[in-house]
Amino acid sequence: MIERIGCTVGMLGDPEHPGDITAAVRTVEDAGYESAWTWESFGPDCFTPLAWWGSRSTSMRLGTAVAQMAARAPTAMAMAAMTLDKLSGGRMVVGLGVSGPQVVEGWYGVPFERPLGWTREYIDIMRQTMARERVSYRGTTYNLPISGGSGLGKSIRTALRDAPRTDIPIHLGAEGPKNISLAAEIADGWLPTNFSPLADDWYRERLEIGFKARPGGRPEHFEIAPAASISIGPDTETAAARLKPGIAFQVGANGAENMNFHLNAVARLGFEEPCREIQERFLARDREGMAAAVPTEMVEAIALVGTPEKIKADLMRWHDTVATSFIARASLKDLVTLAGIFHSTTGAAAEQSA
Repeated sequence: MIERIGCTVGMLGDPEHPGDITAAVRTVEDAGYESAWTWESFGPDCFTPLAWWGSRSTSMRLGTAVAQMAARAPTAMAMAAMTLDKLSGGRMVVGLGVSGPQVVEGWYGVPFERPLGWTREYIDIMRQTMARERVSYRGTTYNLPISGGSGLGKSIRTALRDAPRTDIPIHLGAEGPKNISLAAEIADGWLPTNFSPLADDWYRERLEIGFKARPGGRPEHFEIAPAASISIGPDTETAAARLKPGIAFQVGANGAENMNFHLNAVARLGFEEPCREIQERFLARDREGMAAAVPTEMVEAIALVGTPEKIKADLMRWHDTVATSFIARASLKDLVTLAGIFHSTTGAAAEQSA
């Protein structure tokens, strides 16, 4: 059952990014949002806005969903997380993701190789760093201190000695089957993209594979926090139409033609044919056709759209899934409305699960 609700408050350059960020953060915190999240690809970074939000809030957790591994060495990612955790009084959650080859190789100049092994090594090094150990690692992707070079490198321990925590939660953004299992095996939580109640049984199977491989089995606390877009309107079609261009771009454009994790995740929900049509229209540079190829049923599968009454009913289906938290992407106005809807469903969901 979903017990906590978080949100994003728009990205820089996003038409929905509120002008008065101080007022916006206070509004969502007062509405009952328990966490605030940022993401990054090749626009704004995710730590700078999060620090800004954190300075204007008092209790919300501050999460990256997700910070791109190729953008920072694992020690640098740990440094950023530890710094923000200290500044916020222990409110940081690090969400990591490998992204895809177009961004990793085209923007960051890093080979997109062995994503699962790369992730294992990355998290190992982050945990060493945050535990204030002298960082020493021999892997396929990382060698610290580096072999060769000047020969003067040495094992170093962080100089941040008074950080509030040595075990900042690390969540893994994952869509593919092996990566979902990896999250359950080595991370403190899973940040799904294109999550849908339609695939709940499949998610549970993939997670169980990872928990079985995890030393000690499933941890007592493992957060599963899907992010979903919200559009409230007078009817389902009107509300869904607002999200179709964004969904079309994610499915058709956010990945290579032969390696698109977003497309694969949505196609697995039973939308293989429209996903391929969206991709074909993107390759033909038909942006209007991309959005038109998104069926409303696809939007409803991965988002919450329609009247407040319909969204309340649909949200109950999300409560029945493996998710433990919910991250809403919406305009500030819709976030306030959704908070009321969400809090009205938690009691009913608790009674059903009792």
